[in-house]
Amino acid sequence: MKKLFLTFSLLTGLVTSGFSQSQKRDAFTPGERWYDENGELINAHGGGLLYDRGTYYWFGEIRGTKASEGVSVYTSKDLYHWKNQGVALPKSSDPTSEIAVGGLMERPKVIYNPKTKQYVMWFHLELPGKGYDAARAGVAVSDKATGPYRYVKSFRPNGHMSRDMTLFVDDDGSAYHVYAARDNYDLRIAKLTDDFLSVTTQDTLLFSKHREAPALFKKEGKYYLITSGCTGWKPNAASVHVASSLMGPYQLLGDPMRGPNAELTFDGQSTYILPVPGKKDAYIFMADRWNPKDLKDSRYLWLPIQFEKGQPVITWTDRWNLRSTFPK
Repeated sequence: MKKLFLTFSLLTGLVTSGFSQSQKRDAFTPGERWYDENGELINAHGGGLLYDRGTYYWFGEIRGTKASEGVSVYTSKDLYHWKNQGVALPKSSDPTSEIAVGGLMERPKVIYNPKTKQYVMWFHLELPGKGYDAARAGVAVSDKATGPYRYVKSFRPNGHMSRDMTLFVDDDGSAYHVYAARDNYDLRIAKLTDDFLSVTTQDTLLFSKHREAPALFKKEGKYYLITSGCTGWKPNAASVHVASSLMGPYQLLGDPMRGPNAELTFDGQSTYILPVPGKKDAYIFMADRWNPKDLKDSRYLWLPIQFEKGQPVITWTDRWNLRSTFPK
């Protein structure tokens, strides 16, 4: 009985430890395990954030050890503490569905369309049992930010392959799809239709440098695009390009990372850049430190973007918070 009690106490302590970490968090600690309000590991990989009426929504890939299990959504008021709102877009139980078990749903991003009053999700879709041959963009919609989302369709934008991707909404409300095409050798950008459900023919090749994992932000009229090289699960050097027009041309500025393992993006890969609402020139670089042996335990790297001589710089720090990093 004593042995059972000690075992129970140990397990309880582990659960409580995770729970307390989620409750007491007041800073970002890149690379450490991140727990939600229930003390469970946050499972939202390759993700992106949506800020809507005072709430942050974090969408990401639900990952098992290997499998792709749909799209999750978490909510927060302060970016530190996250509540699991469940599965935003589940895998389908219909074996004939394009999003059935056995396929891939990667890098989900959600934007709100004020004209249709719908939340629109885009993601990289690979069909069940087809490996990475499909290379399609998937689209789903919901009347609520947390979902559930209804799968609408998939396609190749203007006939181009579409793998790693992100969405970007410009100041005039126009939305864009940035995506890796031609087996990831090309990076392209396409303007979306007014309902955000399709692409227009305004589709431009940005560059052909074998880059993926695009993350885009805008500062003082200039567009900054961070990408990763294509080395599978292995980390590599990031690069940042800048342009005065969203559709380009883009000029290479180099590697924005600074600190230990900077040349390997701190063992991570870009996924999204969040402009922090209510703070001037405050941007958070979001990346994944992939663990191919256990994808669920892939870690999150959130780091502040600073500017030196007009160029973005991302410096490694073990611990940081919004208040001291972005005081304005």
